[in-house]
Amino acid sequence: MKKFHIVTVAMLSMSVMAAPGFCETKKAEKIDGKAKFEQHCASCHPKGGNIVNAQKSLNKKALAANGIKSEKDVVAKMRNPGPGMTKFDAKAVPDKEATAIAKYILTTFK
Repeated sequence: MKKFHIVTVAMLSMSVMAAPGFCETKKAEKIDGKAKFEQHCASCHPKGGNIVNAQKSLNKKALAANGIKSEKDVVAKMRNPGPGMTKFDAKAVPDKEATAIAKYILTTFK
């Protein structure tokens, strides 16, 4: 009987120690903004340009002229674009991906 209790206690101890590993959430995977840009944006914005309207390119001067100065502004434009641009709602491009794209745009196209 004593052996049974020792085995039971040992098994319970091991399961309690192992439990945190099962409960931990995965660390957030880093999203590649460049890859997401290539996937969703590059067909109309090759190299940061704009095949529909050159005044709506992605360089800082053009972005500023269109009221886009931050990552939040870029994401807002993706969510609610003007005429000629495809709308990318959160289902098509989740917020984390949209933010990664915005960071890529603001740091790449000067």
